[in-house]
Amino acid sequence: MAATFDQIMSDLKKKIYKPVYFLMGEESYYIDKITSYIENNILPVEERDFNQTVLYGKDVDLATLLNTARRFPMMSNYNIVILKEAQHLKGIEGGLASDKKADPFLLYVENPPQSTILVINYKGKTLDKRKKLYKVLDKNAVLLDSKRLYENQVGAWIIKHLKSQGYTIDIKAAELMASHLGNNLSSVVQEIEKLTIVVPKGNQITLKDIEDNIGISKDFNVFELQTAIGKRDVYRANLIVTHLGQNPKTKSIIPIISFLYSFFTKLLMIHSSADKSKQGLASLIGVNPYFMNDYLEAARNFNKAKCIHVIRFLREYDAKSKGIDSPPVDDLDLMRELIYKILHI
Repeated sequence: MAATFDQIMSDLKKKIYKPVYFLMGEESYYIDKITSYIENNILPVEERDFNQTVLYGKDVDLATLLNTARRFPMMSNYNIVILKEAQHLKGIEGGLASDKKADPFLLYVENPPQSTILVINYKGKTLDKRKKLYKVLDKNAVLLDSKRLYENQVGAWIIKHLKSQGYTIDIKAAELMASHLGNNLSSVVQEIEKLTIVVPKGNQITLKDIEDNIGISKDFNVFELQTAIGKRDVYRANLIVTHLGQNPKTKSIIPIISFLYSFFTKLLMIHSSADKSKQGLASLIGVNPYFMNDYLEAARNFNKAKCIHVIRFLREYDAKSKGIDSPPVDDLDLMRELIYKILHI
């Protein structure tokens, strides 16, 4: 049955186990968390040498996998078989993703041994829902489709994740982390762990904590650049651009162009929306209502025609940064030139 990460983890903690777990999708974080829990919590340590096997897709074939899965446990309730990197299993499209009636893996899933817990990590891919294998897994196994979050969902995810760890975080701090780290949750969690090591449980994580422990400046970052541009604050915007351009970690103009493209696209959506309420606009553009005043001020400073013009600038400078129809130019010089054009449009 198709399930969510929370549902799967809840059942595992209640010792409700299924014979097959097929964990697929773009977001590896949830796949790794479920796999790690099964690997480290179901069997006692003394039983793992004989009854727990970890295989890798590059190193085994389908026959080896299924033979291992059909073994009976030795003086244990379960034989646990974990296949990591299943997307690299030789003949994957004809093995784990076949639609043939006599396909060995399909036959296994139709009637799996109840004494085995088989865990398949199928990262970066998803099965075709129209195929028989998907339908059989949906019926007989625990099936997870681990989807990558949209970038505008990461800030809320950080808040929720930290709450589960016993922390709170300032909304602006969460959004700053999200804008800097992107939507790869494994990377986000690595940075969160740095914070939870130094910030006492129960405390609120602040912008200063992030600056001190993750290295994201609370004053000079793309989030603050967006705000300065939205306010048409020429001095502040240029100060931030200079700082970003002189920092080896932030000197590339490409992420800045992408960030500003998203920003001005949202402003266009605000101009085109019939619903002008803060809540309605926040939902439309996918941002926390906390930030809507900044977006509304930016929309007043950049009308629809100016937004379209800025988007043309962004496309032009994206091409320049890649050397298309233009000699190579230092990214800091490009950034300064781009921001000047945006603010003097």
